[in-house]
Amino acid sequence: MAVYASRRRRRDWQRKRRGGRWGHTFAALDLGTNNCRLLVAKPEQDGFRVIDAFSRIVRLGEGLGSSDRLSDAAMDRTLVALNICAKKMKRDGVDRFRMVATEACRRAKNADSFFARVLKHTGLEIEVITQAEEARLAYSGCRSLLDGKEPYAVVFDIGGGSTQILWLDLNDEDSPVRGWVSVPLGVVTLADRYGTGCLSAQAYGGIVREVDSYLEQFCVRHGIAERIDTDGVQMLGTSGTVTTLVGIDRKLKCYDRLKVDGATLDFASIFEINNKLRTMDVDERAAEPCIGFGRADFVIAGCAVLEAICRRWDVRQLRVADRGIREGILLELMAQADLENLNDNERRDTQ
Repeated sequence: MAVYASRRRRRDWQRKRRGGRWGHTFAALDLGTNNCRLLVAKPEQDGFRVIDAFSRIVRLGEGLGSSDRLSDAAMDRTLVALNICAKKMKRDGVDRFRMVATEACRRAKNADSFFARVLKHTGLEIEVITQAEEARLAYSGCRSLLDGKEPYAVVFDIGGGSTQILWLDLNDEDSPVRGWVSVPLGVVTLADRYGTGCLSAQAYGGIVREVDSYLEQFCVRHGIAERIDTDGVQMLGTSGTVTTLVGIDRKLKCYDRLKVDGATLDFASIFEINNKLRTMDVDERAAEPCIGFGRADFVIAGCAVLEAICRRWDVRQLRVADRGIREGILLELMAQADLENLNDNERRDTQ
């Protein structure tokens, strides 16, 4: 009888395990101002395993600052990338997914007509998320890299159309977010405004000061400077800008996520690399293995945003995450599947 009961419990456990996250293939798509990125994953005991991925620079927000509309060329480029994503998801058997768009689509007057076109040609239904949701998902995706020994954290994501910044109190495990701000400046919008060549010292300094004007208000409102003076405050950044700087600092001959994700950069190295890149023209920057032609136009604008953040909050060291919104979506989709399975099991047990 005991053996039979043990087998029954094991079968029940296996049935429940096949449910929840274990019975699905998940996908997360992040359509940003500059990039279209997809992750397809299967659950694992300690998270998930990526089985397919796609990333392409589409520059969806190119020229948006002057017209408030997505250009025909940008939409065409993006549609090609989204069609590839749709085919990958179908081939991989994806049955749980979330597809989100951020700043460019929040601002564009013709975003709805673009989404209708996307749905017609790819079958993908994309959701425009708020700035708060964007910041929350980015944090959800990279929070495992935070150091539990430091009670407070500044987390940021330098995007193509905006920069999201979070202030966290890690003493509160259930609700650590104490404040967030969306700075309406990103690498694409700034490159559109200032051009993609060498920025003059005046223009570069102007970006740093403009970004800092937003950070100063946020800093005062939450007393961040006082925490830096008296408590442990860490900084975590996720974006193409910060991952690129790690690659340059480590002298990588080609980009290697395993050597970048979770790496640290001291502020002195950040400022040194920024100064070096500012002296280069676009072709020289493109020749850097971890920049290439896709990012050569935008990296200086990103450096200026990063410099403003580092100078405002001098914690001396930055931890870099090559993860963010997509990873946050995947983790939440899996947690949702587990919760649904738990509720189903409870209903069956009461019948």
